[in-house]
Amino acid sequence: MSVIKSVGNNGQISIGKEFAGKLVLVDQVEPGVWILKLGEFIPDNERWLFEQRTESDLDEAIEWANNTAPQASDLNELESRVRDV
Repeated sequence: MSVIKSVGNNGQISIGKEFAGKLVLVDQVEPGVWILKLGEFIPDNERWLFEQRTESDLDEAIEWANNTAPQASDLNELESRVRDV
């Protein structure tokens, strides 16, 4: 569906209240031609969480945490490990 919109003095185009607060990817394919895509986007500093290796490591860690009962830590033993490194 094509719709003609007017660009306001502030450089904005309204695409409708139903999109208020949503994230939109604006892709300029050539001067004067844009493609808008509604979606959820990953911030650059969180992108590493979605790399295949990291994702499988996190899945493994979550599975371990779900299947392993909590237990008290021996802080003296942990401290000695740090000193030995």
